[in-house]
Amino acid sequence: MMLRALLVLPALLLAPPAVADKPLAPASVPGTQLVSAERVVELIGALPDIVIIDSRRREEFEKGHIEGAVSLLDTELTRAGLARLAPAPDRPLLFYCNGEHCLRSSNSAVQALAWGYRRVYWFRGGWQEWTDKHLPVAR
Repeated sequence: MMLRALLVLPALLLAPPAVADKPLAPASVPGTQLVSAERVVELIGALPDIVIIDSRRREEFEKGHIEGAVSLLDTELTRAGLARLAPAPDRPLLFYCNGEHCLRSSNSAVQALAWGYRRVYWFRGGWQEWTDKHLPVAR
């Protein structure tokens, strides 16, 4: 039994990550400004009123997030809830989730645009890019 486990272990370690099964986020979301991690840092410095929305699940948010971000899952996003965070449609909004294999932030950005928000930024690389670049993490 132990020998079998030792033979199976290398195969498990070499297996492709489960992310490959998840759909790829769109390359862009019409109406949004696509931003990189470096641009997010610039926006945070330049736009003190920016609302950063982490569209990941609450337990993921609690493990770490971009400082100042608010946890708001795409499936829980409502017009009234977004209006509480950003009452004016010209208030800058930044949406992110887990990265290129996560559709939550793109879905949220599309919804914000449909509700009339005009300054919508989308961080497609999301949490994966943020942590890969060793940027600050809040908990």
